[in-house]
Amino acid sequence: MRTHILGARLIDPASGHDQVTDLFLESGKVAAIGQAPANFEADKTLDAKGLVAAPGLVDLSVALREPGYSRKGNIASETLAAVSGGVTSLCCPPLTRPVLDTPAVAELILDRAQEAGHAKVFPIGALTKGLAGEQLSELVALRDVGCVAFGNGLATFASNRVQRRALEYAATFDLTVVFHSQDASLAEGGLAHEGPTASFLGLAGIPETAETVALARDLLLVEQSGVRAHFSQITSARGAEMIAQAQARGLPVTADVAMYQLILTDEALIDFSSLYHVQPPLRTRADRDGLREAVKSGVISAIASHHQPHEPDAKLAPFGATEPGISSVELLLPLAMTLVQDGLLDLPTLLARLTAGPARSLRLPAGRLAVGAPADVVLFDPQASTLAGETWNSKGDNCPFIGHCLPGKVRCTLVDGRVIFQA
Repeated sequence: MRTHILGARLIDPASGHDQVTDLFLESGKVAAIGQAPANFEADKTLDAKGLVAAPGLVDLSVALREPGYSRKGNIASETLAAVSGGVTSLCCPPLTRPVLDTPAVAELILDRAQEAGHAKVFPIGALTKGLAGEQLSELVALRDVGCVAFGNGLATFASNRVQRRALEYAATFDLTVVFHSQDASLAEGGLAHEGPTASFLGLAGIPETAETVALARDLLLVEQSGVRAHFSQITSARGAEMIAQAQARGLPVTADVAMYQLILTDEALIDFSSLYHVQPPLRTRADRDGLREAVKSGVISAIASHHQPHEPDAKLAPFGATEPGISSVELLLPLAMTLVQDGLLDLPTLLARLTAGPARSLRLPAGRLAVGAPADVVLFDPQASTLAGETWNSKGDNCPFIGHCLPGKVRCTLVDGRVIFQA
């Protein structure tokens, strides 16, 4: 299939491109930019005048819920949700049933993703067997079947000693470790950020130190072991400062933030809506502003959806008994465009945090539109708007943004040069 994308504003942060031009795609790759290659005859022409052409978005955390939690979602439904939001490459966390700690589970996920034929899936393997924090998983075998990084989620290690040994082993094989820094004992029983809102609502609090104490330990162990580290779901301004200091010391450290943490604060909980129940929790306005500054400066180089679809019953109980998480991968681009609309970021910087930044963090073969690169492209209209929920592909509709009118609209998503989604 040869495709000609006509007259789009091409923004590719990885190569510094920002110009109105044509794109030529052939055999799943970018064949040329600007001038057609010799003897190129398009099988398909996409008129993209007035649209932005960008590398397909790279989302570092999309829970696919398969295997084991098919009532919440499955690989076909959630990868379709992803491409409808402009996401062409995604990482899935290891919290499946059985846990993603063996090559067999990784192969099952990759096979079903290939059958679905939507977004590209890059599994993150469990660092320890069963996420129990005691014995290492078969990390090299998992890497060899396609796992791009390893993490333990919010599950704790049996001891700091076990964690240190795990990081040293990962460093030996140049594997990337994904951290979710939250001290389990400080966070235990907590439902919301510890502060005035939680006190007013009578909700048990999770202090900022639940993140920063764990983050300090993790950074020290990263420094000692020399492992490549990615810190996922940073929630506090102080946490972002600690990441910046580590980067200044030359540690091989990157970080991401959940998209909703850049929009919402703990004040959203005032009506006890379980749609705002997330772990780690929404924090203060000052924390949100600090995270935005870290995204702007590049300290936090990736924005992720941290998509967690749930069945309706999971959100119907009283707040404290509901399951945490927001379903939002198909709104990643429109939600992110609110940061441009509000003047916080320019469009090329925003796209860098959604494409090249996350791809570099986990060394993924994605996030750029250079000649010879995979033809993963999103075409979107920055002037149009999206009515969130008007169409919905995820099995989980646990999303507080449904019904909101958001800036930007995905018109077309191509994966390896094939049109996978068209509005």
